[in-house]
Amino acid sequence: MDYRYLKAFLMTAEFESFSKAAEKLKIAQSAVSRQIKLLEESLDEELIIRSSKKVILTEKGQGLYMAAKHFDQLTHEIFDKEDDRPIRIGILHGLLRNWFIPRLAKYLKKKNRTFTICVGTQKKLRDDMEKGKLDIVFSSDNIQSELISSLKIFDERMVIISKDPIQKKKLHEYRWVVYSEEDNIYKISKKESDHIIQVEDMHSIVDLVKANVGIAVVPDHVLKKTDALQIEEVTGLDSSEIYMTTLNYKSMPSYLKDLTDFVQR
Repeated sequence: MDYRYLKAFLMTAEFESFSKAAEKLKIAQSAVSRQIKLLEESLDEELIIRSSKKVILTEKGQGLYMAAKHFDQLTHEIFDKEDDRPIRIGILHGLLRNWFIPRLAKYLKKKNRTFTICVGTQKKLRDDMEKGKLDIVFSSDNIQSELISSLKIFDERMVIISKDPIQKKKLHEYRWVVYSEEDNIYKISKKESDHIIQVEDMHSIVDLVKANVGIAVVPDHVLKKTDALQIEEVTGLDSSEIYMTTLNYKSMPSYLKDLTDFVQR
């Protein structure tokens, strides 16, 4: 089937008139007739019985009309309901509660949308984005490829937190509370602590430090003014930046652009 001419057939069958179809499609009546003839030739089937007074569909023509009408309606549903689609967010755990949730709450006061939020490692978030499972990712991973690209949204400041004052040159003498084996505290200490607690929850790490269980290195945006902790600047780390990553759309869908513009403000 030559699908280029399907719309001319659908409109002609809908209005039972070549002239009304031409008016709807804003083309000449002769062009509508020509397109249907080419469609019939591509199928090697007669679809319309032509007469001076009325358009009559053949049996095959009636079947194609019903199928084409259903397809046309389904297509409109897919694209007209774009604004109702859930936005699939991927985000690092440390960015979720204190940074993203307040922004999401403000956004939802203006827009009535559905969200699904996936918390994962940088690798998982990148893999899911490349597989089309996520619409937007917030992480410290700067990705620039043919498929996806990242835009810097802010600088992340890492700090050492403790309940009581500490000696930065003797970090290995304290108990560490870490997120993973790739935690930043391993990078800034010359020696590894003999006592380590690993917790895959950034806010639980802060709670443990507040309970004077140990020390930790965390991004400052996970802290609250009321946390009453000792905060030390971190040196010896590469600068950390947070990026918003999306697919390389030629024209970003409006339901995503609204959110990305809001986050950048």
